[in-house]
Amino acid sequence: MTSEDPKSGRSRRASAPTIQSHRPGRSAANAGADYSRVTRDVRVSVRSFFLADQSQPEDNHFVWAYKVTIENNGREPVQLMRRTWQITDARGRTQHVHGAGVVGEQPLLEPGETFEYTSGTPLDTPSGFMVGAYHMVIPSSGESFDVAIPAFSLDSPHQSGRVH
Repeated sequence: MTSEDPKSGRSRRASAPTIQSHRPGRSAANAGADYSRVTRDVRVSVRSFFLADQSQPEDNHFVWAYKVTIENNGREPVQLMRRTWQITDARGRTQHVHGAGVVGEQPLLEPGETFEYTSGTPLDTPSGFMVGAYHMVIPSSGESFDVAIPAFSLDSPHQSGRVH
């Protein structure tokens, strides 16, 4: 699985969610995002997708991809150094995931730039949610600050009703 995957040691699954990064350049509003939050002029938008082809509900294995867009709407360059995630399943069990950068990168975003990536996570339940933070630095001053990743739901057609 990906470095975002808290269950990377699972041997019963050979496939992993698709991971991509994309730097489209100048920012374009991401109005289609399901969840969005701004911290210190950095907007984080997230949309999650249930991956039926990688899930095996009969084995309590459910997989989601999530696409993240990070926009620097400030006046100074910012660099994403680390990430922290809290992944909670439908039973309320929370896993904490920490790591350097995202999808193997520590992107530097100039004012007006956007960075996008797609990653994924599995759960043993048909729903859950994720929330987190990106630990950023302003290269010119060395100042560190955290950018909130909005809480977003992981919903599948295998849950009874929409819980999130």
